[in-house]
Amino acid sequence: MDLRNIAIIAHVDHGKTTLVDELLKQSGAFRANQAVAERAMDSNDLERERGITILAKATSVEWHGHRINIVDTPGHADFGGEVERILSMVDGVVLLVDAAEGPMPQTKFVTSKALALGLRPIVVLNKVDKPDAEPDRALDECFDLFVALGANEDQLDFPHMYASGRSGWADTELDGPRKNLDALFQLIINHVPAPRQLARQNEDFRMLATTLGSDPFVGRILTGRVESGKLKVGQTIQSLSRIGQKIEQFRVTKIQAFRGLGQQDIDEAIAGDIVSLAGMTKSTVSDTLCALAVDEPLEAQPIDPPTITVTFGINDSPLAGREGKKVQSRVIRERLMKEAESNVAIKVTDTPGGEAFEVAGRGELQMGVLIENMRREGFELSISRPQVLMREENGKRLEPIEEVTIDVDDDYSGAVIEKITGARKGDLVEMRPAGAGKTRIIAHVPSRGLIGYHGEFLTDTRGTGVLNRVFHSWSEYKGSIPGRRAGVLISMEDGEAVAYALWNLEERGRMFLGPQAKIYQGMIIGEHSRDNDLEVNPLKGKKLTNVRASGTDDAVRLTPHINFSLEEAIAYINDDELVEVTPESIRLRKRYLDPHERKRMSKQN
Repeated sequence: MDLRNIAIIAHVDHGKTTLVDELLKQSGAFRANQAVAERAMDSNDLERERGITILAKATSVEWHGHRINIVDTPGHADFGGEVERILSMVDGVVLLVDAAEGPMPQTKFVTSKALALGLRPIVVLNKVDKPDAEPDRALDECFDLFVALGANEDQLDFPHMYASGRSGWADTELDGPRKNLDALFQLIINHVPAPRQLARQNEDFRMLATTLGSDPFVGRILTGRVESGKLKVGQTIQSLSRIGQKIEQFRVTKIQAFRGLGQQDIDEAIAGDIVSLAGMTKSTVSDTLCALAVDEPLEAQPIDPPTITVTFGINDSPLAGREGKKVQSRVIRERLMKEAESNVAIKVTDTPGGEAFEVAGRGELQMGVLIENMRREGFELSISRPQVLMREENGKRLEPIEEVTIDVDDDYSGAVIEKITGARKGDLVEMRPAGAGKTRIIAHVPSRGLIGYHGEFLTDTRGTGVLNRVFHSWSEYKGSIPGRRAGVLISMEDGEAVAYALWNLEERGRMFLGPQAKIYQGMIIGEHSRDNDLEVNPLKGKKLTNVRASGTDDAVRLTPHINFSLEEAIAYINDDELVEVTPESIRLRKRYLDPHERKRMSKQN
């Protein structure tokens, strides 16, 4: 069967997973009466809840005698480690762009990786049936983006289509028949080359492992594209590290190929196909699985270095162990090491005391997803404020700079520009009208200045602004950036919060919890209206007497308290504070810093 391998690239919420749903349906991958969930490729619970793709996943469709392997890539730069590996398995990319928004920062990130690999893109302008769609402008912006990313002439001569993924049609003309996706299938067959590996079927077997999974019955599973040769079940092969060191020799117990949404056992894997292998015990991502006669590993794509680090520690608060079952540092370390093994964008190192672990990654969202997965698995953790990783070059201290793209109502553009170019040390690159009463702002801002800014940004824009960010470059250290200005309200007692006490404390600031919430000494219960920390007593009840007087029976009406999400809590805290994460609760608390650590933190800022 004629084979094609493609990846679909899109910014968050541009309709990528919805389009894959329609490709699966129209290719006959589902039975007519089969119940299929919307966004079928988003199989992870967090992906469904947040509406984003976190893990790269493959599927396969058959269309008129052709098999098309489709790889769904994450749309967020924080999960770029998935993207860099996955693109090495495909021969072409479909770039999906919202016809109203045009190419966005995350699109830019993944597209730059695809163009650098020499892949020829197909541009699909999605959601052209929306009232605010401007497909011609979006197409021009795509061309400008390719030029800016250094695309060659073949890549600049890209075909384009107009589509509506939700309605299930794609046409070469804007006023086409709008019936189905046949035109897109045909364009993929004509434009994307067949895998060059098909000509290497008589060579020794070689395959680069790109994703790692596990199965309770067969153990470790590695997925990748067969670069050369053939492989049969029961055959003995070996694995080589990136530097050519032999890791292990094993017998292949299972070979699976993607068929629709599932995987089927096959007897033989051939060059060019994307398959999963089982039978190994030590091999991992970026290793070369090959015949015993091979001694040279395949070249693995370099992974961009992490930009932030977060300290994961045991939960040592007075409420530790009440809501989660996994609280020991040994269990936390095992889970983090397992994550680092399958996710090459994460690095884990032990701290001197052995009770906490430094986890380095791409961004706050990636860290938030890891922590959320761990708390759902029953872990209790204490999390520190994210710290930006610096770099030393030629005696100069460099820090990561991010490109921030903001779409905001015209009325709020002044407040946004003042914040990002003032205390946060950003440089304004571009500002232009985006239509419909909105302004698009592009700025280069230090990563340090963006930690904790998103919540402030939503407040400044009354929740109407959209902020996207992506790593841009390394630049000279821009000096100290002030953190949160407001102080916090700290509990001086252990027990359960009393409504009357919280009511009396409201004039001091905003609360983070309601009545009957469990609290302890040192726990942060609210934000102070001034810039200093204040110890308060949230347990102080109303004094009861047998004397009735006017004014003693005031009704207690509490202002709704602030409920932090996990990412908001991590971004909110200062260096001397921690987030306590359990399967049921997210709490903030103060921590003690020894003089050496305090000095290190002040130097970091």
